[in-house]
Amino acid sequence: METIAIISDIHGNTTALETVLADIQQRRISRIFCLGDLVGKGPNSDWTVDLIREHCEKVVRGNWDEFIAGDSELEVIKWHQALLGKERLAYLSGLPFSIEFWMSGRYIRLFHASPRSVNERVQPWDDLELRVSLFEPSELCGSQLPADVAGYGDIHGAYLQHLAGKTLFNAGSVGNPLDLTQASYVIVEGNYGSGDPAPLNIQFVRVPYDIERAVQQAVDSQMPHLEPYIKELRTAEYRGKGQ
Repeated sequence: METIAIISDIHGNTTALETVLADIQQRRISRIFCLGDLVGKGPNSDWTVDLIREHCEKVVRGNWDEFIAGDSELEVIKWHQALLGKERLAYLSGLPFSIEFWMSGRYIRLFHASPRSVNERVQPWDDLELRVSLFEPSELCGSQLPADVAGYGDIHGAYLQHLAGKTLFNAGSVGNPLDLTQASYVIVEGNYGSGDPAPLNIQFVRVPYDIERAVQQAVDSQMPHLEPYIKELRTAEYRGKGQ
């Protein structure tokens, strides 16, 4: 049996990321996959990219990664771009869309938001048909096999559902959780790379971290949209559309 730690949505919060990485290391998990949104919102997009590149075996792009790596006249985007520099922006631009593999006889597909787009937001209370569609591939995916297990990030709220004989989960957010004021990640355990049926375990982990240290880092950076970011960290309440 092998274990994989699945993290997502760090959003430049290195205090949370370092705490989660320490927890993963303590559990002696060496394989880490990241489901995107390394950057944006928080103060340390540059440091986050460096840590993810150092520790994660596979990384997919999120909507913020794609947006910040592109052309924009928005001052908030320019702020993050200046912090990141050309080489890190090129890294974000080159990130793949999905991670796909067999594990214990299940075909697992991991992506940021949906198998169709990094911008399509799917909530656990959305129509059943929409949620079930997350198991189906698109031309952006690595293969055209339907997934037995689909995992994603984007919505910053961890959950697991069994739908039509398949398993759907959201890893939640490491750096910007909007369900509890604790970092979230998932551990998947099984026979990695095997198409033969065997036990498969999915475990959710919540990790307390020093929120006030993360707040102080944001204050010291003089980052844009400071107050909404601080409120989200302290309350786990979403600031609203377009922010």
